Amino acid sequence: MLLVAVSGGIDSMCLAEKVRLEGGPFAIAHCNFQLRGCESDGDEALVQSWANAHGITCHLRHFDTSAYAEANGISIEMAARELRYRWFGELCREYGYEGVAVAHNANDNAETLILNLLRGTGIKGILGMKPVGTIPDPDYADVPLLRPLLGMTREEIEAFAAACGLSWREDSTNALNDYKRNKIRNLVFPVFRDINPRFVETLNRDMARFASELTADIPAPAPEEARPCVTPIIPSITEEVWDAAGEVKQPQGHLILDADKAGEFTIGTWESGDWIRPLGAPGKKKLQDWFTDHHIPQEAKKRILLLRSAKDRSHILAIAGFCIDHSVRVTSSTTRIIALRPSNQ
Repeated sequence: MLLVAVSGGIDSMCLAEKVRLEGGPFAIAHCNFQLRGCESDGDEALVQSWANAHGITCHLRHFDTSAYAEANGISIEMAARELRYRWFGELCREYGYEGVAVAHNANDNAETLILNLLRGTGIKGILGMKPVGTIPDPDYADVPLLRPLLGMTREEIEAFAAACGLSWREDSTNALNDYKRNKIRNLVFPVFRDINPRFVETLNRDMARFASELTADIPAPAPEEARPCVTPIIPSITEEVWDAAGEVKQPQGHLILDADKAGEFTIGTWESGDWIRPLGAPGKKKLQDWFTDHHIPQEAKKRILLLRSAKDRSHILAIAGFCIDHSVRVTSSTTRIIALRPSNQ
């Protein structure tokens, strides 16, 4: 089950509605940072009302953000960031949520690029946000962080919200230029828009191109060290019984699947029409789009091994060395597992 972070603003309300329309199980989490008095309480009321109307579990948490910032000698923005991601990680551990979806969009990505360039950055800073990452908290670094709206501009989000008749809250502080990001959004971007009305899309394409070209320049590893090459280990005669109370241990590059959910499968390479629902993601994704999102070079696509369902050849159960399909995840009811490991280990 997915956990969706919902602030009450247009972006997160759009995300919650899109995930709801996908039909998969999910819950939402709302942080009241108690920074805007009645406005903050109004945001909470809207999110709770939407959740109640659709029968969605809603987790609510109040934070004394100002006190936390002062005690730790950090900015209000950083305090809110640390508090929310730590809480999201706690919720995932407590309730078994398999990932957290946040509402970062193409405009947010463009703002982040400009901020990084202004403060000085390296390669990482010009590549932009990743559609799939992990929670930025050392105690919960294994919790997936998903950005399903990263390919949508603010204009597209507004159009979707209007078409669905969504209600949302406007944060009055967004109009103030007290923060660097607000200055970029309110003062700089209007000038960019006059020069190029589609500058947000342009900057996002540039970031994807940078990532693709940089990845393509990395020498391919020797065949015996290639990460995608795996040896499936399937428990049988000496059947391995999974301890449901135990914790999944997956070293880098290793994948663990529920053997009974996976059923029969074949191992092969990418074909047109292949799709996967990445672990924790709200819906299906064409493998070609997954490759693009993760900046996989054209040549590398042909070398990556895939576990293909025997029931539906286009359904990919696992991308060797990277991720598994949500349907074959290990749960408390799992009794047999399939472990995939790099062939050199």
